[in-house]
Amino acid sequence: MQPVLEIYAPDGFDLWPVAEVQSFAFLPLSGELSPAEVGTAMMRIAGCNDIDPDGDRPPRPADPLDSFLHGLLTFDNLFAAGGLRVTDNSTGVTFLPGCCDGLEDWRDWHQFVDDGSLLGFGHDPVSPIAERFGDTVRLTVNAEQSDSPVIELSVAELRHLLAGAERDLADFLALAADWASRLLPGYCAAVTAALARVLDLPAPAMSPEP
Repeated sequence: MQPVLEIYAPDGFDLWPVAEVQSFAFLPLSGELSPAEVGTAMMRIAGCNDIDPDGDRPPRPADPLDSFLHGLLTFDNLFAAGGLRVTDNSTGVTFLPGCCDGLEDWRDWHQFVDDGSLLGFGHDPVSPIAERFGDTVRLTVNAEQSDSPVIELSVAELRHLLAGAERDLADFLALAADWASRLLPGYCAAVTAALARVLDLPAPAMSPEP
């Protein structure tokens, strides 16, 4: 199980260095990313929230960097396209995040494990769902297809995978905080706090900014 971010090609983005990526790919998040890959992830997360302010938020600044970060730093409910990806190495079946349960909702998996309620991640034409039958979890890649590939695993195994995914997210958050201290020194604390809210994790301890 990997936390992943759905990403697009940068297309002329020049506010900080980013990696060359394919559009509509998934970038696994962990503490092993290169600085350019962290830049790509941060570009995408900020971009997901780069929406014009409404009456409840301050106006968009004129400065390009301030403008691009404005939504990330001012929205109450932040969004990040992606989620948790599960791969069955024995069959090659991959369960991908859907459109209705973003990375910010990854803790929904814990609630699913605890109460067993069906967890849906998307809608037609692709509807990934997770179901619990006693001590067994079934992940259906696309509930719109009667012959959809599935992954089955135990509840105990899923808890173990979730713990690993949380470690990956925490490692990515620490890496991104270090990246922000170098690439966005004037915004480091605010950007790190916002990212912690996106990932639903405690913000790491920060050194005082100069």
